[in-house]
This record gives sequence, C-alpha cells and structure tokens, in this order.
Amino acid sequence: MPERRTVALVTLGCARNEVDSEELAGRLEADGWQLVEDAADADVAVVNTCGFVEAAKKDSVDALLEANDLKDHGRTQAVVAVGCMAERYGKELAEALPEADGVLGFDDYADISDRLQTILSGGIHAAHTPRDRRKLLPISPAERQESAAAVALPGHGPADLPQGVAPASGPRAPLRRRLDGSPVASVKLASGCDRRCSFCAIPSFRGSFISRRPSDVLNETRWLAEQGVTEIMLVSENNTSYGKDLGDIRLLESLLPELAEVDGIERVRVSYLQPAEMRPGLIDVLTSTPKVAPYFDLSFQHSAPGVLRAMRRFGDTDRFLDLLDTIRAKAPEAGVRSNFIVGFPGESEADLAELERFLNGARLDAIGVFGYSDEEGTEAATYDDKLDEDVVAERLARVSRLAEELVSQRAEERVGESVRVLVESVDEEEGVYGRAAHQAPETDGQVLLTSGAGLTVGRMVEAKVVGTEGVDLVAEPLTGSLGCSEEAGR
Repeated sequence: MPERRTVALVTLGCARNEVDSEELAGRLEADGWQLVEDAADADVAVVNTCGFVEAAKKDSVDALLEANDLKDHGRTQAVVAVGCMAERYGKELAEALPEADGVLGFDDYADISDRLQTILSGGIHAAHTPRDRRKLLPISPAERQESAAAVALPGHGPADLPQGVAPASGPRAPLRRRLDGSPVASVKLASGCDRRCSFCAIPSFRGSFISRRPSDVLNETRWLAEQGVTEIMLVSENNTSYGKDLGDIRLLESLLPELAEVDGIERVRVSYLQPAEMRPGLIDVLTSTPKVAPYFDLSFQHSAPGVLRAMRRFGDTDRFLDLLDTIRAKAPEAGVRSNFIVGFPGESEADLAELERFLNGARLDAIGVFGYSDEEGTEAATYDDKLDEDVVAERLARVSRLAEELVSQRAEERVGESVRVLVESVDEEEGVYGRAAHQAPETDGQVLLTSGAGLTVGRMVEAKVVGTEGVDLVAEPLTGSLGCSEEAGR
C-alpha cells in the first residue's frame, strides 16, 4: 500500500481563518490525506494567510518563507498559500513570492485535494487574477441565498461529509476536522460585509454579506459538542447583520437560545458586533440568556464624530457611552472590548482628546489600538490630509499607554466578583488558567486559578476574583464549586 500523502496547515490571522483551515482539513482528510501538526513532517505545507493590514501580510510572507526553508532539510516538498492574502493578491503574490509553489484562492477550496496533488506532482496551477468578490452576489440581500451555492464561501461547507464519514449516531459530521483539542471552537455565522468603511479592504476579497442557515450552525455546534467543545464563539465580519439575507434581521436573537441548549455546550459567545446595528432585543438576549456570555465585542474604531464620518461610520462619544450604559444596566458584569484606529487622515488633537474622553468613560475590559496606515484599494488611501508617520506613531504610543492603564483599572474593578471560568490549561509548574465570560480567546486576558485540585481542561468552575495581574485576573475556586461542565449544566 502506498504511503499516505501528508499535509500540515499553518494558520495566521483571525478566528475566521481558523474555521477555514479546519474546513480545508476536513476536505483533505476525506480525500485520503494524512494531517500532521508540524510542517516539517508534511509533504505539503499549506499556509492560511492573513491579508488585513501590512503587519499581518508581513507575518504571512514570513510564514511562507519559513515553510519554504523546510524543503532544504525536511520532508516538505511543496509550500502553498491559501487564505485572505492569497485571495486578495493571487497572481501578483505568486509572481512576487516564487518560493510559494502555489497560490490558491477561495474558488480552489472545493478542489483543494486535486490542487495540492497537482502541485506535489510537479505540475503548475495558475494563480487567479483577483476580482471584487462583492460583485459575485446580488446587491439585494434578499436575493443572495439563491446564488450562494455558486459562490465559494469558506467556512460554509456542506452539512456532512461523504458517505461513511459521519458518525454512526448523533449529528452528522460537518465538513470540518478539528486541528487542536481546545475546549473552545469558533463557528462561522456568516461571511462577507456590506459596510463600506473607508479604511477596510475586507469586503473586496471576502465579498458581500451572506448568512449561514441556522440549521447548519446548530448542526455544527452539536457536532463540536460531541468533540468535547464546551464553548463556541460565533464569528463573521459582522454578526449584527445575521439573518438580513434570510428575511429576518432578528434571527440571531432566536438562534442564540437554541445554541445555548445544545447538550455539552456551556458557553456561547458572540464576536464582531457593529455599534450602529445594536438592537434592544439583541442586547436583551445577550444579557439574559443562560449560557450566553454577556460579552460585547463592539467595533467602535473611534469616537470623534468627524473622524467616524471620514471612516464612513456612525456614532459619537455620548451615543457610545449611552449604549454601554444600556448594556450594563441589564448586566453590570458584562464584558466589553473594542479596537481603535489613531492617526486617521484629518484626525486633529481635539479628535484625539475626544477619543480619550470616551476611553476614560467606557470602562472597557480589552482595548486594541492601531496606528493608521494606507490600505491599497480603500477610499481612505486616497485622502489628502494624511498625518506624518511620526505623529501617528506618537499618538499610537500615547493612546496605547492610556489603554493599558484603563484595562488594568477595569480588571481591578472586578476584584470581589464571582466568575465562571472555563479551564483551558493545567500545568503543575505554571498553574491552572482559564477564561471568564468577559474574556474571549487570545484577546482579552485570562484567569489564573489559585487552586487546581481535580480540575481538567474543559471544566467550568465558579471562582471569586481575589487579585489582578494587569488585564489578567487571579481567582480562588469557591468551596463546593461546580467543577465540571456536566454539573454546571444542571
């Protein structure tokens, strides 16, 4: 019997990319490929790239070059780029980076096995010429679902694998293969974005907004629960728009309670919320539904009205603070995080002071701050009133210092609170770490438990916050605490 072909997936960027990698893994495994963790042990290294900002693109290129080095002293025979950067630049990336043996766009995902076999055999697969993916679906959201089957939508794979792959009982396996044993997994709620923020190129290569059907989201969540997942995080470019192309803009409000009732799921988290699209009903569900985290990942980006208008966004400091007050009136312990761009073209000192006023009043649990830089193909790149790079750098450092101070203060406010912690790592030397409801994976800090007796990864434990380490919390498990997810669900 011939030796099985081996492949490793290296994933960069956001949680959406992680879902896409696991779909690619599912497709490849179903076609006979053996998945390995280390690219050095793989015949083909597939790098799922990020194409969002310059720093992410550089990381993607570095990862491709690092994988290419393995061809000189390892098993690796081919390096292939997929993901957002590959989709966004296609032929241009292939010409600029000959070290990549193949550059595959989203349209290649359905035939990923054949593409890799061709490349591995020494053949050439011509990289695509990029196109504006917003033009692939009808302008009207109501007409998109009928056309969706003809458009590549990573993470929206069929509900099941070929005959014989699905488990004998329980939910049919989605077109997905888990690449780690984490108790947390992301689930694609939708793809694309209809907003036209002047600084963002994502819609051009991710396409127009299109929702997954609730049945597919539920099926995948049930399957993940069978794999040992206890927390799911719903991801897309804009979760607040979910359902608008399915005829019900409030569909998320009805889906969340159903997801929370899936056996084995102890926490449902929603990410990527647009402040301008927040609805009273959605706030109610997020703050009052058992097992749904009162967590608000709100994309504010700035708070000065003039800057927001130049960004093609809406709101201002006082409206945003009112929104936070509404949320905390319903759930005082709610977690809130956001990202901000400083040094945007035309941003004045008064605008920056307005942003600082918002940050000082917002009491955010996590804050990401980025300095503006031009992104090709965006409206903002054509603006004339650009700030000098040293001014942007100074403002970035200034607001970053403030953000670090404020999130530490917010963490200190939580001392004395009771938190429900999902255990994610247990180590005799480093201790037991997990996350509370206000902390999303990798972005919002973590909780160090003072005692880990009897705890294992994936268990949920009630604890009292007794200290802080910057944005991180230190918590003491409560006597008689619910120590496992089975008990916690009762």
